[in-house]
Amino acid sequence: MADQKFEKNLQYYKFCAYGFLKDLRFYEPFLLLFFLEKGLTFLQIGGLYAAREILINLMEIPSGLVADVLGRRRTMVASFLAYIVSFLLFYFSQTWWLLLLAMLCYAFGDAFRTGTHKAMIFDYLKSRGWQRLKTHYYGHTRAWSQRGAAVSAMIAAALVFWRGSYAPVFLFTIIPYVLDLLLILSYPAALDGRREGRAPHLADEFTAVFRSLLTSLRQPATLRAIANQALYTGYYKACKDYLQPMLKALALGLPFLLAMSGQERTAILSGLVYSALYFLTAGAARLSGRFADHFPSLARPLNLTLFTGIGLGLLSGVAYWLGLSLPAIILYAGIYLIENLRKPMGIAYVSERMNQDSLAAALSVESQAETLFAAGLALLLGLFSQLFGPGRGLLLLSGVVGLLAILLRLPQDNKESIELTARPGSPV
Repeated sequence: MADQKFEKNLQYYKFCAYGFLKDLRFYEPFLLLFFLEKGLTFLQIGGLYAAREILINLMEIPSGLVADVLGRRRTMVASFLAYIVSFLLFYFSQTWWLLLLAMLCYAFGDAFRTGTHKAMIFDYLKSRGWQRLKTHYYGHTRAWSQRGAAVSAMIAAALVFWRGSYAPVFLFTIIPYVLDLLLILSYPAALDGRREGRAPHLADEFTAVFRSLLTSLRQPATLRAIANQALYTGYYKACKDYLQPMLKALALGLPFLLAMSGQERTAILSGLVYSALYFLTAGAARLSGRFADHFPSLARPLNLTLFTGIGLGLLSGVAYWLGLSLPAIILYAGIYLIENLRKPMGIAYVSERMNQDSLAAALSVESQAETLFAAGLALLLGLFSQLFGPGRGLLLLSGVVGLLAILLRLPQDNKESIELTARPGSPV
């Protein structure tokens, strides 16, 4: 089958291990509940998310240029050090301003990681002649990320149950991130990219990479591809943590485990649901390539999944508004599944329209677009939830995103897709 035409060698397993360790984020199933425990309002929480996404937005393209010029492994090491600092700040935070500082350190780490590691994967595929297997290969590595998230959810639930607080999960997250930092250092030097980064030539190197990036972005179809991919991921990032209050409401309403505290019941239910959910999203990511093979071009499944995911979010908002917690959670889970089904297709679709010499910077543009959407949508969702409640907030946000999706849907002209893919500088 198509997804078995690449070799599962040592580097393949390193890429998979990276994703697994990176998603051992023990705080993730409880982040919004952690903020609510601190006494923050939905609007303040939305402000924290927006601040994180805005800084990522500002740093994305410079981080990609730095990675292409100075070396991707060094850039990734800086990223993981920033993550570790942010986890320490979250643990010790007592004020909104300290939480904001923690979010900004986290944003720095995200900005220097996202497009950089994807560029390493795609460079590796090119060196092996596996460019056409981007969706399949990236789907495999992303599946391991989701498996890591599934395992993480169970461990996180145990930690919250054991410690009786959400804060300690940040300290425990430092352990896998140190391991991932060491793993990155073991990557072959060839994955740093072709740039040497010698001081006398830095200006010329930055200029060359920036020109290459501009060449890729002059195509209107390329910008539409980036916006289409980024819109749904931004929507997913903005609203994914709102599953947590849904789970808390369901846990508190369950007619069993009454001998436990509300936080303990929430921890158990959240751990079970998130673990099951991430195992499902791992399967969705792994099957992304096979799903894409059923269509003549990637534009069609990307449009289909875009509107399906938004529709599920809208229906989930309606169910939560009506007090139907279980249907709301099931529908909300669809947002996660769609993100992981479409992400490998979207990244492959975008990367095919980018110049290989500036691939890290180009993929950072895509990540920057994601964060731009996520920042705006996070603020909107926080405001809507503050004014109307989380259910109607999600409903209104989904309506806004649906209108944007109509404007940003991809053209179905296969001839245009072939011409774009075949232009000079394309990696395919």
